[in-house]
Amino acid sequence: MKQNKNKLVAVLACRNQSNRLYGKPLQFLDKKNKVRVIDQIIFSLKKLDIFDNIILAIAKKNENLIYEDIAKKHKIKFIYGPENNVIKRLILSANKCGANEIFRVTSESPFIYHNSIKKMLDIYRKSKLDAIFLDNIVDGSGFEIFSIDSMRESLKFAKGDAKEHVTKYIRLNKKKFNINKFNGPKELFRKDLRLTIDNPEDLIVCKAIYDKFKKDAPLFSLKKIIKFLDKNPKYKRLTSKYTLDGYKTMYL
Repeated sequence: MKQNKNKLVAVLACRNQSNRLYGKPLQFLDKKNKVRVIDQIIFSLKKLDIFDNIILAIAKKNENLIYEDIAKKHKIKFIYGPENNVIKRLILSANKCGANEIFRVTSESPFIYHNSIKKMLDIYRKSKLDAIFLDNIVDGSGFEIFSIDSMRESLKFAKGDAKEHVTKYIRLNKKKFNINKFNGPKELFRKDLRLTIDNPEDLIVCKAIYDKFKKDAPLFSLKKIIKFLDKNPKYKRLTSKYTLDGYKTMYL
């Protein structure tokens, strides 16, 4: 498929396998209304209305076939690719959509800091960057935008877990790439909080947040979420044992 200039695809890498919580993207945030984590993310990406396509990059394994059904339900695209090579799945996704730009969020993080996306995309394009990262934001709310060419370069040289942590090679080889790091507002960089679902306790917290602010769905206010957690320290205590390790490995 021929690639067009400045064609942006939002890619969600999906698989059920996990050592801590099986099927993280399939967990319900709102069981009554059948809103799962991945549904919330897709709804938010569609609401932003800046993507040429949204696609699920599914790990090729029978247990993950459900994600094809989810893609069809939401009328978005999907591909299958190697389970432990997320870079390859991202490249296949961009090729499927004829895209040269990739927007990436994780499929277990339901509350994206959407406020900065359009601004960062504009900087990425005007500066002709290889990659731009939203760093220094509460864990689970960040995102990345990068070129398919940077992924192809990473696929050639990335070793080990760098093929799963897709921008690790780029981050460790800054001189080879034209990159920019964008910081969130200082008050939103809270190392005592996390909004990504890796453990059952994370899910409890995110479900409570969704229930509290579901009238705002799918685009939630991170400021409101943080205020809510500060007023309800029982939720912070639930995930406190995971925050230190989470931030240590956040950008690897």
